Amino acid sequence: LHLKNVTVSLSGQYECSFATYPYGTKAAKIQLIVKAEEEQHYVKEVQLNQTLEIPCLQDTTSENLSNYPLKWLVGENGRREQLVTKDPCCPAVYSNGSTLYGQRVRLGLNNTLKIFPTKIRDDGRVFSCHVMFHPERVQKSSTTVRVFGK
Repeated sequence: LHLKNVTVSLSGQYECSFATYPYGTKAAKIQLIVKAEEEQHYVKEVQLNQTLEIPCLQDTTSENLSNYPLKWLVGENGRREQLVTKDPCCPAVYSNGSTLYGQRVRLGLNNTLKIFPTKIRDDGRVFSCHVMFHPERVQKSSTTVRVFGK
């Protein structure tokens, strides 16, 4: 069975049955659950000049993210800039186009984004992680950062 243009309405139980000789009819059932794309959003608080660590997909435990391409972006006022990209076949490649985050950003364990030191201009910025499980299945999470002085 090959389904195209899959929508949530295609969720349900599917059954395949066929006649075999001499054993009779064989059947198999599968439950298909189609999830709508959703983006999780979080708020992270950090003190000025501390290390900020933002997990990529906080609620994803069943799939190993190291097997899939991912990218980290930062946005403000409708503009987004790519910070880090990672391909499973290659080591992490850091984008050199960032004037604000150049040497302050790196990829940590479990694909967390690490920023050190945090600055007051990081306040209100939205960092988002995009994981491409399949060309048509990209999971995203975004985190708004709140920076506090001591």
